[in-house]
Amino acid sequence: MRPKVIYEDNHLLVVEKPVNIPVQADNSKDPDFLNILKQYIKEACNKPGAVYLGLVHRLDRPVGGIMVFARTSKAAARLSDQIRTRIFKKTYLAVVRGKPESEKAVLRDFLLKNEVSNMVSVVKEGTGDAKEAILEYEVLKSLGELSLLRIKLHTGRPHQIRVQLSNAGHVLYGDQRYGAAVNKPGQQIALWAYEVAFQHPTKKEMLIFRCDTPGTEPWLIFK
Repeated sequence: MRPKVIYEDNHLLVVEKPVNIPVQADNSKDPDFLNILKQYIKEACNKPGAVYLGLVHRLDRPVGGIMVFARTSKAAARLSDQIRTRIFKKTYLAVVRGKPESEKAVLRDFLLKNEVSNMVSVVKEGTGDAKEAILEYEVLKSLGELSLLRIKLHTGRPHQIRVQLSNAGHVLYGDQRYGAAVNKPGQQIALWAYEVAFQHPTKKEMLIFRCDTPGTEPWLIFK
C-alpha cells in the first residue's frame, strides 16, 4: 500500500491514515501503518538497514485522517513536548446522532480506561487513575437526525472524543464500541482527523495541514 503523503522533509512525515488500519502492530497481526510508512521511506530514500520513524500521536484503528510522524529522534522529542504543552493542535470532524442543545460547548470529564476490556468510561473526579479530558465542539450543520461537529482536543486521552460525546448523549455515527445500541453493525465510524497545527521542530515556523473527509456516507450528506 502506497501511503497518501501530505508533506515530508528530513524531519517530518505528514500523511493521511486510512480507516481500519492499526497505527502500531497489535494482536490482530494485520499490517500496521507505522511499518507501512517505514517501508515507504526505505524504498523512496533507498535506505539500507532499519528506518527510524517516531510515533508522536495516535488514532484509533477505525479512525482515519491526518497524522504527523517524526523522521528523527530530535524531531520526535520536540513534537512530543509540543503535545505535552498543548502547542500542537488537533482538530477533528465527527458526525453524531442527534442535535446538541448548544451550538458551541466545552466538555470536561474524567476518564478511566479498563485495560482488560479496552473500554473507557466517564467517572467521578478523584477516582483513582482517572485522567481529565477536555474538548470543545462546534455544530457546523444538522440534517435530520445527524449533526456535523468540529472538535478541538485539549487533551489526548484514549477514545476521548467517542466517550465524551457518547456520555453527552450524542453517539458518533457508526461507533460500534460506544454506540452499538443505535448504530448498525458494519457502519464505519464517522470520526476524521481533519487538521493539525504545530511548530516545525527545527525551523520553528507554524505549520497547518488538513485533509478532506472521505467521499462516503455519512460525510457526503454534509458536503
